[in-house]
Amino acid sequence: MKQPNVIFIMTDDQGYGDLSCMGCRDFCTPNIDGLAASGARFTNWYSNSPVCSPSRASLLTGRYPGHAGVRAILAGHRKASGLTPEAPTIASALKKEGYQTALVGKWHLGLKEGSRPNQNGFDYFYGFLAGCLDYYSHIFYYSMSDGGSNPTHDLWENETEVYHNGKYLTEEITGHAVEQIRSMSRKDAPFLLYVAYNAPHYPMHAPQKYLDRFPHLPWDRRIMAAMLSAVDDGVGQILDELKRQGIYEDTVVYFQSDNGPSREARNWLDGRPDPYYGGLPGSLKGHKYSLFEGGIRVPGIFSWPGHIPAGQVIHEPCAAMDVFPTVLSWAGGDPGQYDIDGKDISPVLLEGAPSPHRELYWEMEGQTAVRQGKYKLVLNGALVEGEPAQDPVFLSDLEQDPGEQHNLKDQLPELTRELTEKATAWRAGIEREWKEKWSKNYAPTR
Repeated sequence: MKQPNVIFIMTDDQGYGDLSCMGCRDFCTPNIDGLAASGARFTNWYSNSPVCSPSRASLLTGRYPGHAGVRAILAGHRKASGLTPEAPTIASALKKEGYQTALVGKWHLGLKEGSRPNQNGFDYFYGFLAGCLDYYSHIFYYSMSDGGSNPTHDLWENETEVYHNGKYLTEEITGHAVEQIRSMSRKDAPFLLYVAYNAPHYPMHAPQKYLDRFPHLPWDRRIMAAMLSAVDDGVGQILDELKRQGIYEDTVVYFQSDNGPSREARNWLDGRPDPYYGGLPGSLKGHKYSLFEGGIRVPGIFSWPGHIPAGQVIHEPCAAMDVFPTVLSWAGGDPGQYDIDGKDISPVLLEGAPSPHRELYWEMEGQTAVRQGKYKLVLNGALVEGEPAQDPVFLSDLEQDPGEQHNLKDQLPELTRELTEKATAWRAGIEREWKEKWSKNYAPTR
C-alpha cells in the first residue's frame, strides 16, 4: 500500500455540539461536515484530557498524558518546559518512515530548549508556543494582568521570531498550511502536516466578514460561530489544495477538538465575572476541565477517500491516543516499537470492528474517570474549573444517559466497586511514574 500523506486538524476549546454535523442548529460548518461525510464521524470520540496541553501531548505521543510527561496546562513563558524526546511524537516516528513533517499553529507543549516543535520531530514550524494568543497582535497576555510578568510576543517560523502584526491568526494558519501542502507535495516523499488552530479559544476575535454571516445570533454565539466559520473556511481551503495538487485521495485527514468548551469568564473580554456560555457541549454535562462527558467527548473525524468507507457514523469509544498507532501502521511503521497506550483502530474504521479498548481512563487534578463499555465512573467530578466536586462517586450508563444525569452507584454497587478499584489503581500508577520520571519537567501555569 502506498504511504498516505497525513493531515491533523485540531481546534481549541470547541464543544461537542459546535459543528452542524454533530447537531449544531444555529450555524453551519459545511466544509467540516463534508469532511465527515467523506469518511467516518465518531460519536464517542475522546480527548485524553479536558485541557489543552495534555490532550495535545496524547495525540502526538499515543500515550496517556501522565505517560507523556504532560498532565496540566503548561506555562507560556520562555523557560517553560514540557514535552521532550523522551516521549517520541508521531512526527518523529513518521520521519523514520521517510516522511516530511510540519506543524502550523498552536504548540503549547513547552518553550525551553528541548521542548519546542523542531526538537520533537517537526522539520518545519510556523505558529506560537504558548497556550493562547491575541489573534491580531500575536501577543501572549494570559496571567500577566497582575503586573508580575510582561506580555510576550509569540509568533515563530522555526526558531526565528516573526512579526505579522494585524494579520488574523486563523487565516494566517490556513495560509501557511496551504503553502506547506504546495511545498511538500513537490517532493518525492509523503508528509505529515499538523494544523493546530487556536480558534475558538479566547480572546474572542473575528473579522467583520465572518460576523456578518450570523446576524441572527446573540453576541456570545455570534462570535463563536464567526470564529468557527473562519476555521471551516480554512478546512475547505486545505481540502481544495489537496485536490489541486492531485493528492486528495492519497491523504488521510483527521479532525478533532482538543477538549470541551470553555466556561472561563475571560471569554467575555469586558470584565464580566459570570461564566461564558458561547460554546456548547451539546447534550453532554460539563465543560473544559471536567471529566464528565462535556469536557472530554469531542468531535472526531477521519477521511481517507477510497480506503475509509464514506458516510460512516461510528459509535465505538476510541481516543486521540489511538491516532499514533493507526496512522503509523498505515505509513508502514510498526507501532509495537513504541511505548504507547493507544490502539490501532484500523479495524474500527475500515471493517466496522468494535473498539479495541476494554477501558479508557482520564485524570485531571483531583478527578479520575474510567469508561468500560457503556458504563462510565467519575470520581470527584467537577463541572468546571474552580467549582467543588459534584459527587465523590458518579456512575452512569452512557448508552441510556449520555448526559450523565442519573447516578447508578447505589443501583449497581458491585460494578461501582469494580470500576472504582480499576480507576484508583490506574491513577496510582500514573502518580508513581510521575514522581519517579516526569515531575522534574512540570511547569504549570499556576
